[in-house]
Amino acid sequence: MPSDTSTSTPTTSPTTGYRALLRNREFAGLYASVTLTAAASTVSGFALGTLVNHQTGSPFLTAVSMYGATFATVLGALTLMSVADGSRPRRTLVTLQCVSLVGVAAQAIPGLPLAARFGLLLVLGFFQSLGTGTRMGLLAEVVPTSTYALARSLMNITSGGMAILGFAGGAVLLRYVNPQQVFLMAAGLTALGLGVVAATVREQSIRLTRRPGLRQTWTTNVALFSHSGQRALLLNLWVPNGLIVGCEALFLSYAPQDAGTLLAAGSAGMLLGDLTVGRLFTAGQRRRYAFALRLLLAVPYLLFAIDPPTLVAAGAVFVASAGFAATLPLQEQLLALTPDPVRGQVQGVESAGRMTWQGIGAALAGGLAQYLDPGATITVVAAVSVAVTVVSRPFVVRARMVRVEKAAA
Repeated sequence: MPSDTSTSTPTTSPTTGYRALLRNREFAGLYASVTLTAAASTVSGFALGTLVNHQTGSPFLTAVSMYGATFATVLGALTLMSVADGSRPRRTLVTLQCVSLVGVAAQAIPGLPLAARFGLLLVLGFFQSLGTGTRMGLLAEVVPTSTYALARSLMNITSGGMAILGFAGGAVLLRYVNPQQVFLMAAGLTALGLGVVAATVREQSIRLTRRPGLRQTWTTNVALFSHSGQRALLLNLWVPNGLIVGCEALFLSYAPQDAGTLLAAGSAGMLLGDLTVGRLFTAGQRRRYAFALRLLLAVPYLLFAIDPPTLVAAGAVFVASAGFAATLPLQEQLLALTPDPVRGQVQGVESAGRMTWQGIGAALAGGLAQYLDPGATITVVAAVSVAVTVVSRPFVVRARMVRVEKAAA
């Protein structure tokens, strides 16, 4: 990884920059597959959460059903994530997309027991984590280093847009069709993503010669977590975000009729944050405002302590979700500290850990909501997120200094 990533930000207009990226056929294919996968995941997750809330009335089970797949991502990170840097990434990605298609389609089986649905979530989470690692490894190869943040920003923006459409569309669809039909629609989106990957992505030639597997995965992970700077960055990429996702997982329990509005507001805020931070900020500004963005992610949720009206709550969620863009500067720093041959695995571990903490956050919030009301639980979880961000700040600053010393060397 070249050491000048932090200063190599494009100065073209957003339209020109994004158009230049999309002229890259392989990036366009990866971008389209991420977009379709996000849409499918959002629609199916909302349908499953609604189904579970309807059948059980449990805040805990509802929260876990919406984000339960994230628990299994850590298994992928600990066992087979080295496949993300294997010699046949296209074949790996197509295979994993096929597995996802089967899993999403299986949710449409009428009368499927809840235990089986949760089992499918875990299987999907495991293979999706490997797919994310493979996709991010390919991304680092098909776009120049100087446009990596721009590429991630565009993917995040579009994923956020798809989430808005998914939550809003899911809420509308469920008024007219049953959850099984929504699952079938999600399977169709997944199949379309599979076709796009198969048609656009090619095998990359510069890859590890070592055979991927459990031993290679563990070797790289041990090296990753032995690095103090990378540990600090991973902590901040995982924990504060995961806790706020736990707050979002309570929206169905907090306001069943307005949950779609709150979730869509969150997705819209995330879209705006990624657009602003990823494209309009310079690399220096991203580093400078990273801490403030991490605080912004949680502080507005403290308003839920006073049970605000729906419009005020949606506004708070919108503003807070812009703080998710703090992941961009942290991901840039992590990539700068990562050796080129293991970029896919490290990016996969980062994504898997972030998704796992989303599941942990949902479980913690859902469990606490069994004893407190959802509004009070959201407030408490947000306060913990603020505390983690503040306490860990010195370690992130130290990681930045390690990166500067590496660049000087």
